[in-house]
Amino acid sequence: MGSSFSNISAFQSLHIVMVGLDSAGKTTVLYRLKFNEFVNTVPTIGFNTEKIRLSSGTAKGISCHFWDVGGQEKLRPLWKSYSRCTDGIIYVVDSVDVDRLEEAKTELHKVTKFAENQGTPLLVIANKQDLPSSLAVADIEKQLALQELTPNTTYHIQPACAIIGEGLHEGMDKLYEMILTRRKSLKQKKKR
Repeated sequence: MGSSFSNISAFQSLHIVMVGLDSAGKTTVLYRLKFNEFVNTVPTIGFNTEKIRLSSGTAKGISCHFWDVGGQEKLRPLWKSYSRCTDGIIYVVDSVDVDRLEEAKTELHKVTKFAENQGTPLLVIANKQDLPSSLAVADIEKQLALQELTPNTTYHIQPACAIIGEGLHEGMDKLYEMILTRRKSLKQKKKR
């Protein structure tokens, strides 16, 4: 309640799409946020959707409609449809799967270049940071070439472990802040 924007979405749900390569941990992130516990998952064929009221941080009480879209190669063309006109994009990366980072980079850059996604706030979750062979967040940021995203794309990269929930609420707070900043900016542009 401290911010004048804290209730910006009190009457509507934020639309958040979660994408990333298969086995990155998207569904584990979704159900950790929903139930605040680990839920054993199977590969997503299609999508999962959940309405979640965030439970902590600056985004506490904010209602979000999450779309967790499968990351298999044959499903990636669907990402465009699910990410169109979304409030925020979460891109989940497996911090251990170094061999697929180039593929992850290619897919991430495709998603952020869609005309409908220009300027949409991006949260990159560097998942599986609890594992000893995980790549450092700075290295992931470099390998994904986040600095090369379209100039109006704001992003935050968050180290996380979806199994225990570490880093997820901090990441959601950053995404929420980026969404509020974008809405404020768009509202000011309309007034001009």
